[in-house]
Amino acid sequence: MSVFDAITRSAFPKIAYVIEPRFSGGTSAAVAAELRVAVEFGIVEVHAVTSKTFGENQNVAPVLRRVLDELRIPLVWDAPRISADFVILHNPAFLKFQDALNTKIFARSLIVVTHENFLRPGGAEGFDVLACLSRIEEATLALRKYLAPISPYNRKTVKEWLAMSRIARQWAVLDADWFNICQTEVQSPCEKPEDRRGRHSRPGFEKFPSIDDLDSCFPKHAKSNVILGADALLNAKVLRAHWKMLPFDGISVDEFFSMIDFYVYFTAPTWQESFGRAIAEALAAGKVVLSNPETAATFGDAVVSCHPGDVDQIISDLIAKPDRYHEQVTRSKTSLAQYSAASFRTMLASVLTAQSEVLR
Repeated sequence: MSVFDAITRSAFPKIAYVIEPRFSGGTSAAVAAELRVAVEFGIVEVHAVTSKTFGENQNVAPVLRRVLDELRIPLVWDAPRISADFVILHNPAFLKFQDALNTKIFARSLIVVTHENFLRPGGAEGFDVLACLSRIEEATLALRKYLAPISPYNRKTVKEWLAMSRIARQWAVLDADWFNICQTEVQSPCEKPEDRRGRHSRPGFEKFPSIDDLDSCFPKHAKSNVILGADALLNAKVLRAHWKMLPFDGISVDEFFSMIDFYVYFTAPTWQESFGRAIAEALAAGKVVLSNPETAATFGDAVVSCHPGDVDQIISDLIAKPDRYHEQVTRSKTSLAQYSAASFRTMLASVLTAQSEVLR
């Protein structure tokens, strides 16, 4: 009998998700994909928390809304009490503007998935981690409490923060990464790549490198440069005739990928991706991805690790040698396989089985 069979046949636990469902980026997409797997393991509830991060509106992220409707799971807003065998709280940073988590959580195991890095490059806190975890702890009665990093880099920041924190003894860190589920079927690359470059992300300034680095990555001599999620640049009236700048929802992601052959992604030096879901999407779309070494590390050799000043030469070389471009794209399949729904199912079965054994 497999681990999955053992869990489902011996018990059908109650699993409660606690989320802020209005995140527009990777958090909502990650939760949506995860729910499709979680329903195989027990009775799933999804609880929404109204946070000051997003105000009073109840505009649920479309990707999450679609999956909730598909699975016929009602979204329960601001329940005064949540009780389950396993409570999974995603992205504690949504509590950074709160005075308290105004719901009581009762669980055998509480798992807090740390979508945002606890520390920024240079050592500054990514958000008020102590305040957010304290609010969760004050609202929770659980036999065990865990932090679940989503990537090796994210794990590094969590452990470094805990090493400096007085509340470290209250939290254990899961051994397995609670990674984002990604599309693993890689589209065929274009037969003959051209110098068509692009990037997309949510619009925050931290998601963009300096203007000098943007100019270096998206130069005049490129055939095209497409920047999706350029809201902040547009609002700041940053003008470049050779850039096609579009707001975050200006076109579909699929349409965006049809316009580029190279996905070039760097951020502000004070920001580091905790996982890089947009990069996974670019790999699955059959594009060559160039990014900084820390971000590339999550995807191994599927991403070309470099710095902004290297981009021009790398792209020129790959255009001159299409076979190398195709070879680079084929590396994506192996890299993305580790982030498949099947891999997540195996991880989740292992975690829930281990927790069930510990709590017996």
